[in-house]
Amino acid sequence: MDRDVTPVQALQKALAAEHAAVYLYGILGARSSSSEQPVLFARLQQAYADHRDARDGLVALLARREVDPVASQTDYELPGPVGTPDEVQAVARTVERRVTDTYGELVANTAGDDRRLAVAALATSAVRELGFGGAPVDLPGLG
Repeated sequence: MDRDVTPVQALQKALAAEHAAVYLYGILGARSSSSEQPVLFARLQQAYADHRDARDGLVALLARREVDPVASQTDYELPGPVGTPDEVQAVARTVERRVTDTYGELVANTAGDDRRLAVAALATSAVRELGFGGAPVDLPGLG
């Protein structure tokens, strides 16, 4: 456990990752076609919805603790080109890897219900990364 990171700071970092994921999946969805790549498009739509729900849940959790949730940035840089379906899928993998890593940090810096939330979110994100063509790794989110 990183003694320099409080549970609230770790939750805020997870929220920031979810803000970025929602924004980036909005772009990725616009760069795919429901008729030409129906499976990819459906996965992108589901990822967008899942990350939006996770973001909203973290905002509510922090608000219940009377903590001002970190705000979304106005813009996020795509972590790669998105001109082809393969590139869109690669960016989605990168987004999920980043979110998974962030939830790994949340696991390390929380306990109780917060840790259970983090473990579930980490597992969900790691599985979603596999759906975008990622390779399985030992202890996802920890390296």
